Amino acid sequence: MALFDLPLDELRAYRSESTEPEDFDAFWEKTLQQAREHELNARFERVDAGLTTVEVYDVTFAGFDGQPVKGWLRLPAGATEPLPLVVEFVGYGGGRGLPQENLLWASTGRAHFLMDTRGQGSAWGGGGATADPVGAAPAYPGFMTRGIDAPENYYYRRVFTDAVRAVEAARSHPLADAARTVVSGASQGGGITLAVAGLVPDLIAVAPDVPFLCDFPRAVTLTDRHPYREIGLFLRTHRGRSAEVRRTLAYFDAVHFAARGRAPALFSVALEDETCPPSTVFAAFNAWAHQDKAIEVYDFNDHEGGGPFHDAAKLRWLRSYA
Repeated sequence: MALFDLPLDELRAYRSESTEPEDFDAFWEKTLQQAREHELNARFERVDAGLTTVEVYDVTFAGFDGQPVKGWLRLPAGATEPLPLVVEFVGYGGGRGLPQENLLWASTGRAHFLMDTRGQGSAWGGGGATADPVGAAPAYPGFMTRGIDAPENYYYRRVFTDAVRAVEAARSHPLADAARTVVSGASQGGGITLAVAGLVPDLIAVAPDVPFLCDFPRAVTLTDRHPYREIGLFLRTHRGRSAEVRRTLAYFDAVHFAARGRAPALFSVALEDETCPPSTVFAAFNAWAHQDKAIEVYDFNDHEGGGPFHDAAKLRWLRSYA
């Protein structure tokens, strides 16, 4: 796919037309308050992954409505002092995978917590282990329209709440240095990263890669690639519900969370990305509130973004923070 979105100079100035709800902060404050009425109850159980340089713990904690959410905590073997903490979120359809996967961050001497995404983990990778026991109104197959009838019912209300609680769970481990907490993820994981960055005020750094869930008004009309296309296909059947859907999505648009970003951030974007169009990524980047921010641009790449080249860029960048 050749370049299809705005020219780079226009991308650098682009601003989303997504309208922030007046009660955005109140909605999320109430949501998290309700979640915290349940004990976090984070449990870390050592597993034998056959590794000698990394220790792996099977984690369970209470997420949205106290429902159990899984994760992996990976630590450098033999660590005895609190370590910088990287909390990571995964892409659409994936899960936490297997214990021996995703060893990069622990190999750098950091604690690494990887959250499972409720209801997902069956499309690629090593699978997931967290159910989504919440029922919903009629939806298009996938996750983008589950509960889209109202913000209180929307699927990502549960996911974003799980993610904030994942940070709290990871920080509760004695070998995690809560003061040096980084959040990161790619695609859906990047969108979740931005949501967490807007809801957790004391992160040390934020690294969203080719983030999804940004600038819904533009994304759902610009690309016909899934997962955004799920919303259009839902509205094709449910004619006349566009305003209702836009209202719900406004509470979950990563652009509005980015406007609350309080930490240094490194974004990435790919200019041939039809899954997460570059203008939607720049919408979040340009809204990012903290002055210390940068974006790596991969001009001839699709949704793979920078791949291992961007991993190297993140490793260099993060040395200044954690």
